[in-house]
Amino acid sequence: MVFSSAAFLFLFLPVTLILYFIRLFPSNQARETAKKNFVLLAMSLVFYAWGEPFYVLLMALSIVFNYFIGFDIEYHREKPKKMKCILVFGIAFNLISLGFFKYSGFVVDSINSFFSLDIQFTAPGLPVGISFYTFQILSYIVDVYRGTVAQKRLVPFAAYVTMFPQLIAGPIVQYGDIEKQLNERYISREKFAAGIIIFIKGMGKKVLFANTVGAFYTQISELEITSVSAATAWIGIICYTLQIYFDFSGYSDMATGLGKMLGFDFIQNFNFPYTAKSITDFWRRWHISLSNWFRDYVYIPLGGNRVGAVRHILNILVVWALTGMWHGAAWNFIAWGSLYGVLLIVEKYLLKNILPKIPSVFRWAGTMVVVMIGWVLFSKESFSEAVDYIKAMLCLSGNAFFDSSAMYYISTAGLSIVIMSLSALGYFAKMPRIKNYRFNVITTAVGYTLVFLLCVIYLISETYNPFLYFRF
Repeated sequence: MVFSSAAFLFLFLPVTLILYFIRLFPSNQARETAKKNFVLLAMSLVFYAWGEPFYVLLMALSIVFNYFIGFDIEYHREKPKKMKCILVFGIAFNLISLGFFKYSGFVVDSINSFFSLDIQFTAPGLPVGISFYTFQILSYIVDVYRGTVAQKRLVPFAAYVTMFPQLIAGPIVQYGDIEKQLNERYISREKFAAGIIIFIKGMGKKVLFANTVGAFYTQISELEITSVSAATAWIGIICYTLQIYFDFSGYSDMATGLGKMLGFDFIQNFNFPYTAKSITDFWRRWHISLSNWFRDYVYIPLGGNRVGAVRHILNILVVWALTGMWHGAAWNFIAWGSLYGVLLIVEKYLLKNILPKIPSVFRWAGTMVVVMIGWVLFSKESFSEAVDYIKAMLCLSGNAFFDSSAMYYISTAGLSIVIMSLSALGYFAKMPRIKNYRFNVITTAVGYTLVFLLCVIYLISETYNPFLYFRF
């Protein structure tokens, strides 16, 4: 089930909200919160089972196992060696589970390719959202070991792991960020209304923006790459650059909005990343929750930047190779992550004193070119396909620079690209507002109602509605 579907909007969400807000214990806040956690857990399992009826059992097993791992770590608090053994066992179990479902097929295919073998292996289907909820579980048991969090009750922990707003595609929520909210939370009318607005904003980004430019990119990707002009290839990757931003940030907004409606505050996952003027700045703005996770649970434990230069460079390369692998089981994803690792090293060690002297417009343009080339690696099914597409962009495959196809996409997609680019760069967010409270309330209500209706009309009339990050 996806947020931008009729089943979610007009069946699942209304039923969930009704059950969630029915007050059974008006005078007992603790018992009322416990009821809300139980409803959230039950409906989250229904949400996941809607599209993954078998893999909900895998999730249930993971929840129970890691609950007892955390409980056992806390129980042996006075025995550091015992605690460490339990933690290592828990981490190994989770990584092996993730590795089997996500990487086993990739490993076998790579072995067959490198050693000219013919090992027959049918890879299991990838459980939706397994990368996200596995990382959340890992952060929980590590934080229990560190002594920063502890949860003795199963239902709140299970609700944290399965929470449907961010279960499928994030943001990755660390347990410590919402521990207090799981135990006690208050939901005001203002907070609920703010959640509705954020949700509709995200749905508009996803349905009206991402789906529109995504359709253009799909059309261009289906063309024979050797016949695609350089201009058409660039238009295609510009469309994908906009699609993946509005798709993923739109989903994150919807998740944040739903969280607020249920009383939770999730961290901001995007902060206008396409305004970045360096690769370092880009990754401070893109998928912030993932960057924070790798910083807290991989980079800093490896020593971070508190080590020598060689070790620091190695730490960066390890983190970014793992970042690429997290996104997908293919060499192009590893190349994508490693590319960013190399670029970050270059910025930190070679361009540290040079970048500030370059005019900001050129730093921004260079960053965006690199980001778009990176999205080619990210968007293709294989490394060879990505290389062929980059060759087309650079006129290295014998193709023309400009042709009638490019002219067609400029005329049909050009206006959409301009409007969405201005939005992605934050120009609309910076527009001054009229200082009249009543006017702003009315225009906000009318505007978001119109966006919601347009999204519903689109969903009824169109079938193109993918979520790019569902495959992770």
